[in-house]
Amino acid sequence: MSAFRQSVEAMIPALRRYARALTRDADAADDLVQDTLVRALRSERLFLGGDVRSWLYTILTNLNKNRRRSLARRPQFTQLTENNPDASGTEAEGRDIERALATLVEEQRSVLLLVMLEGMSYREVADIQSVPIGTVMSRLARARAHVKASLEGQRLTLRRVK
Repeated sequence: MSAFRQSVEAMIPALRRYARALTRDADAADDLVQDTLVRALRSERLFLGGDVRSWLYTILTNLNKNRRRSLARRPQFTQLTENNPDASGTEAEGRDIERALATLVEEQRSVLLLVMLEGMSYREVADIQSVPIGTVMSRLARARAHVKASLEGQRLTLRRVK
């Protein structure tokens, strides 16, 4: 097996973790990772060297954007959730965090997940999302503030710009 393929194979657990956090659906995440791997292996000759990790995350991010666009054209069905008062504190906290992440704008959620969950640098995230590093920093700050306010039960208000 080539070094490239070994590098790709080593990234599968991290890709799955990121995709599951991004999509919040195990089946959709697995499909997204599979599509990412298919594209990466088919395009091996286009890889010019460098960081395989960033390249794979870029592919996954772009595929997720395409998936979200196609889902936006379909009707939405929401799942009814049960309010379980007997849930332990850890489960309740997990649901609170999941709800807070779900209310984030896609760009902010993906930046937060890449930095906090995957431990990527701002530069790596900027390269993956094809945005300036300042945009990454801004999205991350807004995402952190939103999650914090959401967990503290506050509502964020928009500032009025003249």
